Amino acid sequence: MGDGSVLPKLGGMKALIGIVAGAGASYGIYKLIKGGSFKRNKKSVPGECPGLETPPPSEASMQRGSLLAKVSGLDVICPRTGAGAASGDVVHESPGNLEPHHLKTMLSCLQSAGDASDRCRILLTLANAAAFSVNQNLIRELEGIRIIAAFLADPGPEVKVQTLNALNNLCMNIANQEQIKVHVPQVLELIEVSPVNSDLQLGALRLLTNLSATDTHQRLLKGSVTLLLSLLVVSSEALQVQALKVLVNLSSNPDMMDDIVQAQAPASVVLLFDSRTAPAVLLRLLTFAGNLKAWRPSAQVADELRRKQDCLFRVLLDESSQLHSRLVQLLSHPDGEIQAQLARIPT
Repeated sequence: MGDGSVLPKLGGMKALIGIVAGAGASYGIYKLIKGGSFKRNKKSVPGECPGLETPPPSEASMQRGSLLAKVSGLDVICPRTGAGAASGDVVHESPGNLEPHHLKTMLSCLQSAGDASDRCRILLTLANAAAFSVNQNLIRELEGIRIIAAFLADPGPEVKVQTLNALNNLCMNIANQEQIKVHVPQVLELIEVSPVNSDLQLGALRLLTNLSATDTHQRLLKGSVTLLLSLLVVSSEALQVQALKVLVNLSSNPDMMDDIVQAQAPASVVLLFDSRTAPAVLLRLLTFAGNLKAWRPSAQVADELRRKQDCLFRVLLDESSQLHSRLVQLLSHPDGEIQAQLARIPT
């Protein structure tokens, strides 16, 4: 694709890619509300969802039918024309109006693209197209999830990032989740082997947040709790927040609690319950702690957990934990939302 010889039969492929030229990949957290299975704490802690940016009038029509009205807290960056797009590369179409043959062409081009920058552009285009439910279904029907997920093994870090972004948006669809879930071990491995605070780790955590938004696929993450807790003590605020979103989702499910409290945890996790911790992180930590404290083990189970060295139960829930004294110190915290989360933690 980079040398112009890959796509002679595809004609307007560059124009298709130009649909989202200059636009960042959109990230979404799919909040499924299904009966009573979607618990209040699994949505978001107070202050979770700031208002969406209002698009200019010229872009409003492109957002019609998008996920903006469906996904709380999602910033979908719309396709633009103008200085940020190369002349002749922009099709005046919304990603929501793409025809199946457009998507089929892009998927074919993705498989044949020999240059990493070309793969990134195509994946970026597919990610933005996947912000529309009609395209989520079409991409699945065209076996696009399998094609896209194959690039999780691409040698280029940026290609893997764009792959995660595309899968993240595709994951906002229940049927798509059934196909994406098989890649959870690969996504977890990316988190483990990638540099701390990298875009790869952040993209992988966003995908896991979507997959853990309901109880359906949470069991796939039962072995990831130690990894997520470790990220809390070594990573930046952005990664801490994203890891905690997954932990809050998992801890909202009582069936996951046995796996969570037995997970090995860094002793320094308790030190994050501090007024100097970033409010966005502290708020979710308190939500997570509230979910944990609502779990009441029998005396026998508690005794067994006390014998497990460095498990989360001993770090945060046992009588010997520093958590209680640290929560008391936070009672004077000036943030009202943090005060509200403190109030819901059982004592």
